Amino acid sequence: MHYFSTNKKAHSVNFREAALAGMAPDKGLYFPEEIPKLSADFISNLKSKSKAELAYEIIKPYVSNSIPEGVLAKICSETVNFDFPLVQVNEDIYSLELFHGPTLAFKDVGARFMSRCLSYFSKESKKKTTVLVATSGDTGSAVANSFLGVEGVEVVILYPSGKVSNIQELQLTTLGNNIKAIEIQGDFDDCQRLVKEAFSDNELNQKMNLVSANSINIARWLSQQFYYFFALQQWSHPKPPVICVPSGNFGNICAGLIAHLSGLPVAHFIAACNSNDAFPDYIKSGYYNTKDSISTISNAMDVGNPSNFVRILELFNHQHEKIKQKISSFSVNDELTEKTISEVHRKYNYLLDPHGAVAYYSLRSYLDEHPHEKGIILETAHPVKFNTVVEPIIKKHIEVPLSVQSLLEKQKITVKINPMFGLLKKELK
Repeated sequence: MHYFSTNKKAHSVNFREAALAGMAPDKGLYFPEEIPKLSADFISNLKSKSKAELAYEIIKPYVSNSIPEGVLAKICSETVNFDFPLVQVNEDIYSLELFHGPTLAFKDVGARFMSRCLSYFSKESKKKTTVLVATSGDTGSAVANSFLGVEGVEVVILYPSGKVSNIQELQLTTLGNNIKAIEIQGDFDDCQRLVKEAFSDNELNQKMNLVSANSINIARWLSQQFYYFFALQQWSHPKPPVICVPSGNFGNICAGLIAHLSGLPVAHFIAACNSNDAFPDYIKSGYYNTKDSISTISNAMDVGNPSNFVRILELFNHQHEKIKQKISSFSVNDELTEKTISEVHRKYNYLLDPHGAVAYYSLRSYLDEHPHEKGIILETAHPVKFNTVVEPIIKKHIEVPLSVQSLLEKQKITVKINPMFGLLKKELK
């Protein structure tokens, strides 16, 4: 398997080269030259396979010869060694809970897979490997946890000051060791821009192996397919589900789409957005305009210029009508998000985090117009990560998992800088 750049001005590379580079030299994102097709027999026998077996068979064509089969199987087993339960909320809606990993967020999957791939690759490199990641919340904590103590790899995390939850911030700023957190006095788009500038800087790239851990990196992006298959393993209805994905940088839904194009049966996808509505506007109009990001209570989706939009274009050959046929999109403001958390908790005794609430409202809106369908939301984070938002809404205390309790006693360690590339470059050298 080889990967080309979405900007079409760089040479194709293999999985190892694409994962280590993160972004192509022409500033495009890497994209597989072909999408593997899974056999009908594989799809019909999902329930008979373990999570590790599924993950290995799904990702193997993408990795090809870059990692030995035995090593890849071990990586897959370690990546998915926690639960992914599909929980029924009501008659029509199910929740795929992706928060049972070490940092209570869906990004544990992609970060764990990527960290183990890069650990294998770094053994062959003489230069220092530095993982550079921008986060609007959960990416940073998942990456920090996954790479903590990995020999030969340093991690630098950029996050917007004052725009992540308290628990998210503690998860990414208290580890020390090979993890460094930089607090950017700006928004997530500033963080993402700085990361892209770093990858375009020749001087930095000559001194170190600079690697992205955002969903622009194929190792993180492609491995997120796994849990879509886990959802279908547990799906008991005869018709394929509608799947609704809380969407910010669009790596998650893009992974679901590539899984579907490989053969996974899905009736329809919904990109559930908060007030950052560049993609919903595109679906309606056919014109894509980036916007300044807006701060919301579903902060991990506060993205005005989603990086993975270009991959969605590639998946559908840049044809708006094809995209519109397969993906619907809704924009949900904070008022509706809070109302949804309250109503679902009261009616069904199910607690949503703000991102899951955006997804639930979007899926409910779609199902109201398509009453013969049933659907799945991706519940991407544990509600406790947003306790200051959720607890006042439900008027109850959320029990803090043991994995988080120890964080509450720690002090964050960060470097705070303005969103200027020269300042970031000094911190990286």
